[in-house]
Amino acid sequence: MKTYHGSCHCGAVEYEIDTDLARVARCNCSICRKKNALMHRVTPDRFRLLKGEDNLTLYQWNTGTAKHYFCKTCGIYPFHQPRVAPDEFTVNVACLDGVDLSALEISEFDGQAFSLEEK
Repeated sequence: MKTYHGSCHCGAVEYEIDTDLARVARCNCSICRKKNALMHRVTPDRFRLLKGEDNLTLYQWNTGTAKHYFCKTCGIYPFHQPRVAPDEFTVNVACLDGVDLSALEISEFDGQAFSLEEK
């Protein structure tokens, strides 16, 4: 297991995760498709918000379960708490320092079908 440091573009929000980062997910739900992020989920004990809690803004819709966080200054999405696992954190892998995105295995998550089931 390795510790990864992540941040938004302006550096106002910083966090760390402890994980084995070999596989990431891409979701096709309405918000994930538009933000085009590669994501990786960790449990709360493997996620640490280092700074910037006061610089995060929260976006929620539909059931209000998922919590999507964005930096108020630069607008970058660093992480969220997904509806399918609201007690866990899903990080934007592109925000992690030193990660070669081309070396990661990408799995597809059909969040669009999940969203339709819940309505």
